Amino acid sequence: MRLPLIRHISAFIKNNDKDYIEETLEVLEHLTEFEGLSENELDSLGEIISNLYGAIEVEKSVEEGLSQKDALNEFMKRVQKSIDQ
Repeated sequence: MRLPLIRHISAFIKNNDKDYIEETLEVLEHLTEFEGLSENELDSLGEIISNLYGAIEVEKSVEEGLSQKDALNEFMKRVQKSIDQ
């Protein structure tokens, strides 16, 4: 996951609508089911998908009252904690 990318996607959600991201996720997840993809292509899709989901989570926290900086920090702490387990 890349914070600058999550921040950029979060700005898109704020300026537009989260529905665009959710629909994009549906398409990308559908693409991962295609058997002709290489491991590298699957890894790339997975990285994009995780960044999109991360941006949605950050925006939820912002809507609940956290600043974007705090929301990003809290999100990355949760990610790091799950990686460490």
